[in-house]
Amino acid sequence: MAPGPKTGPALFLGLELATDQLRASIVDESLELVGVECVDFDTELPEYQTQGGIFTTPGDAYTTPVDMWVKALDFLLEKLTRNHDVTRIKSIGGCAQHALVWWKSTPIPSFPALDPRLPFHSQLPPNTFSLPNTPVAQDTSAHTHALALEALLGGPDVMAARVGTCANASLLAAQLLRVRESWTSDVWSRTGKIQLASQFLASMVVGEWVNMGESEACATGMWVHASAGAGAQVAPGLGRWDEGVLEIVGGSREEGRRIRTWLGDVEVAAGRKAAHISRYLCERFGFETDTIVTPFTSDYLSSYLSLCPSPGDAVLSFGPMDTLLTPAQHYLPTRLYSLFPHPAQDASEKRRYIAMLSSRNADVPRALVRDMYTKSWSAFDRLVAIVPPGGSIGLDDKLFSFWLLQGDSYPLSHVKGIYRFETGIKVNEFRDLRANPRCLLESQVLSFRFRWSRMIATGVLGTNINRSRGNVAQTPGPTSPQGQNPRSNIASSLGLSFDPYDYSPLPARILVTGAAANFPSVANLAGDVFNAPVFMPSTQVDSAQVVPHRNAPAAGFPGRASLGGAYFARWIWGKERSSAIGGSSTGRGLGGFEEEIRRLHGKRWVASGGNPLRTNVNALVGGSGGSGANSGTSTPYGHRSGLGSTVFVEEEEEEVEEMERASGILASSVFAGGFADRDLGRDISRMRTLTGSTLDTVTSSGSMGPSTAFTTPDLNAGTGSPGGGVGAVVPQTTTLTPVTAMPTSDAEAQIGLAKVAEADVDAFMTYAAIVPEYCRLEGMLCKSLV
Repeated sequence: MAPGPKTGPALFLGLELATDQLRASIVDESLELVGVECVDFDTELPEYQTQGGIFTTPGDAYTTPVDMWVKALDFLLEKLTRNHDVTRIKSIGGCAQHALVWWKSTPIPSFPALDPRLPFHSQLPPNTFSLPNTPVAQDTSAHTHALALEALLGGPDVMAARVGTCANASLLAAQLLRVRESWTSDVWSRTGKIQLASQFLASMVVGEWVNMGESEACATGMWVHASAGAGAQVAPGLGRWDEGVLEIVGGSREEGRRIRTWLGDVEVAAGRKAAHISRYLCERFGFETDTIVTPFTSDYLSSYLSLCPSPGDAVLSFGPMDTLLTPAQHYLPTRLYSLFPHPAQDASEKRRYIAMLSSRNADVPRALVRDMYTKSWSAFDRLVAIVPPGGSIGLDDKLFSFWLLQGDSYPLSHVKGIYRFETGIKVNEFRDLRANPRCLLESQVLSFRFRWSRMIATGVLGTNINRSRGNVAQTPGPTSPQGQNPRSNIASSLGLSFDPYDYSPLPARILVTGAAANFPSVANLAGDVFNAPVFMPSTQVDSAQVVPHRNAPAAGFPGRASLGGAYFARWIWGKERSSAIGGSSTGRGLGGFEEEIRRLHGKRWVASGGNPLRTNVNALVGGSGGSGANSGTSTPYGHRSGLGSTVFVEEEEEEVEEMERASGILASSVFAGGFADRDLGRDISRMRTLTGSTLDTVTSSGSMGPSTAFTTPDLNAGTGSPGGGVGAVVPQTTTLTPVTAMPTSDAEAQIGLAKVAEADVDAFMTYAAIVPEYCRLEGMLCKSLV
């Protein structure tokens, strides 16, 4: 296709290689959304037979075919060319899920030459890759290898100090070690180069090998980040691959050097263009030859960039893996968190970092609890909303649960199983079964609350992050006659290193993303535990009104990570243009990334008379699909054993409403939480074994079959007929009522945020009283005392 005429203002493209889709978002110079496209792997590429874009096998393996990514890129570029004027695209940014691409040695050292008359997938067949199906971020099959590597390096503290992170199954080092030790030798011997998925996607766009960015190199477990001291400015190029770790992973010094050649160099300076677009894309799809391609990064870092967090904010993302990211001022690696250089900073800037807390036990436990104790996400949300904090009205009989189904990072790296506690005693099941959904969510959010307090004590976030809000008077604490702060005495008396009743070190705002955040109960819980207002991207708020229980955005709505790539592309283009006309890259208002993005948003806000950002392009209004059990997930848990073998049979959603109406008599219950099953209008004995016939149906308003990119896994996919079988029940479900936007200040609204929950100091104090017991029980689990 010949390039079209250059008409209209400049556009900027963001690409996102997600687990279940390949997405594209297009924005203009003012960051207004003008285009959205995507390729859904399950529905548009059914020949690969993936579920949520991945394959699952018994055990902990989650893989995806690389050839599917190649074909999806063909489809996406065709959609972009057909629906948009690609000649106006001046810069392309992007990101991808955390995965590896194993290239065979045949096309090395140069990127394969491509014929513009043919599509990608016909020129890069599956045999181009030595490992056709590659593990994805949810894969935990390398967990034991990560722990072995950590032990060889001297433990989590030594490993974190050396390579900036401790053991987790997603480490590139652990994945390499597993392939060398567990796979056939020909995979290793045939490999000529390995790339992270983000590098792979960038290389496809550029047409040559693209180096890994330092933000992602720091997540490999093999990179030594050079820092001349806390907050010091470091000259580019001082980091290096750790030869000792490479030798351990390769099994010998020679193989370690080979891995070093596979990895290539690392691009330390992220604030500049990576290259120009390939000749192949220009000739085949009509892009302009001067189109800039920026460095690509991880999807979670790109989502972070799209939200423009301020110091003291926390970005809490719910998904197959829950993560909490926050700006950090210093490079102080410890085993308590992961630390990355900021992926969008100029070489002239003072070095900035992003600290991350993560949990692998996220969507899967939530979906299992949902399928074991309710029939829908709507019922799940309502139960969480009406059950008291801690699962009980009483102050001394709180309930705690830990759902550790997959190997996690420190301190729970050696703990696996489901643990419940009543009055401090381990039990097999709560007396009041309906406490399970709330106790699970509380455990997940309290874990981040506890780990945040431990992280902030290291000083990695800096000194100016304390907040001052109006919901509680901020007064200096009195000092004891000995000059000690009473808060330290409180912490000591509770056996903690921090005061759980002091919220000043906690985040000033919680910025939430992910399908679970669409539940009003989850958003409120996050605000209560951290005593902070909760904000959600307005794109997600509006998308949730269409399909509330999907990790993927509804049709016509952009993914946050692809938006982050488009914003980054706009920033780099502005810097390059400023330099080209003789100015400095920091001149004419072009400062740091967040500063510039906020400036552009503010300029658009004023010019439009205060109109909010567009949240979608030609999206369908009105949702389809219920919150049923067969709504799929990005992390399918099908064909697994045992877990979730019993569920309640709920005939009508109104039973939960009846529970709410009967709240006046709940205190008379004999159960631990003060609830009786008779108040739900059902008998506790009415339980049955989960079979394939228990799958919920999608509401009749949807004409298409359920997507496999939803939040809920189908526990027994393929084990029975949805409409048949003995004791089959097809309940009538109601759609989850998602969060809605509350009154939001202009400062948040103009950058595309909407408030979805308020801080509640009374609820915070209730959870503060729970924190010591939670920490004690978690410590017992870590020490294998239960």
